[in-house]
Amino acid sequence: MLSLFKKTALFILLGVLVVSPLFPLHVHGAERLQVVPERPVIVIDPGHGGSNQGTVEGEQDEKYMTMTTALAMYEELCLYDNVDVYLTRTEDKDISLKERAEFAKSVNADFLFSIHYNASENHELFGAEIWIPSKAPFNGYGYQFGYEFLSQLEERGLFIRGIKTRLDDKGRDYYGIIRESAALEIPAVILEHCHVDAPRDSDFCDSEEDLITRGREDATAVAKYLGLKSSVLNVDYSEYQLTEAEESVPVSGTLRDETPPDVCMIEFLKADYEKCSLSLTVSAADYDTPLLYYDYSTDGGITYSGRQPWPGSNALDGSYEDTFTLNLTVSDENRPNVIVRAYNLFDLFTESNHYDSPKTFAYPKETAEEEVPVSQEETFSPEDGSDAAEAVFSKQAEEQREPGFMTFLEICLAVVILLFVILLISQAVSYHNRKKRRRQRRKDEGATRNQHR
Repeated sequence: MLSLFKKTALFILLGVLVVSPLFPLHVHGAERLQVVPERPVIVIDPGHGGSNQGTVEGEQDEKYMTMTTALAMYEELCLYDNVDVYLTRTEDKDISLKERAEFAKSVNADFLFSIHYNASENHELFGAEIWIPSKAPFNGYGYQFGYEFLSQLEERGLFIRGIKTRLDDKGRDYYGIIRESAALEIPAVILEHCHVDAPRDSDFCDSEEDLITRGREDATAVAKYLGLKSSVLNVDYSEYQLTEAEESVPVSGTLRDETPPDVCMIEFLKADYEKCSLSLTVSAADYDTPLLYYDYSTDGGITYSGRQPWPGSNALDGSYEDTFTLNLTVSDENRPNVIVRAYNLFDLFTESNHYDSPKTFAYPKETAEEEVPVSQEETFSPEDGSDAAEAVFSKQAEEQREPGFMTFLEICLAVVILLFVILLISQAVSYHNRKKRRRQRRKDEGATRNQHR
């Protein structure tokens, strides 16, 4: 019966996750939200400069990286017809964010694109993202361009962290270049191409050629967004259809999210204690933004693995897999206590319940004594997610498992069934009593008639 409870509870959980209101964005062709003049004015802003170096990792210095990419972007955009292109700086010098925005205003810019490369404090993030304004109509403009920018990088193989907005404690746009530009009625976005400190991203920014390629790709994204054409490059984007976006900007992946994922839980699936392999089911959901990463601990939260891409994560349409199998190789003579953390679009995380192994994983020790028969299950690889291994889990081990969310569901289900049984018994007793009273009443009525005779 307990096994039935477990299966029923798991079925309920999966059902809830399937119908959870994730609201993925449906991408369709749409008209440009921004009215583009016949001869648009573009301002490219190489981030940082002078004493403001930006990210510095080894030999990589962001202020020089942004300059290389911005110059390549400038040169490529100059090959398009009927467009004016400017740079906020052409040399390594200090220039404030306000001065950059004021320069864009002085040339009547239709859009400002701020070029950047990223790094994370703990060197654990990877991927590309774009920051857009929070207010209409500039947020809609930013979203449509951001989709073109990130789609190109996704095609190249970069992990996508999404189109996002961030506010300060006064409710204004957090990033100065966006805030200062918006104050002057100029739409501006920040292009974070990749993380220079992430091994996964190194192939996209390690060489000067990589940085030049990023600039040319940025120019193509701008050309698609503005509907430009080039007789030199023999391309015409004047009829190019952008992704659909309302002025309020779609919820999935583009607004703020100040709450961590709504649920994250793990459940034992299978184990081979002598081959040191463990498999768990991980289930999670966030009702506001998609899940991006996960990491895990096998020592109860003392240390964690590096972050991994959440399976099926797509920050552009808001989709991800709500359940996947985590296969682990356990160290010899170890009894793991596993925790998984699910991270959303804004790097907020929710920690799962603990799985505390009831047994120690240990390779068989060679001995001269007669070998004791062992389980014949096939092992499985942590990489291939194979289902070849069968669950080896005794009744005693089941009883020793730490109570968790599944146990709570099982108890709830047991209570419901118990109440239902009590109701049935109560109805049966009531029916029997009514039948007994009817028989007694007929008997009394018969006796009364006989007395009258």
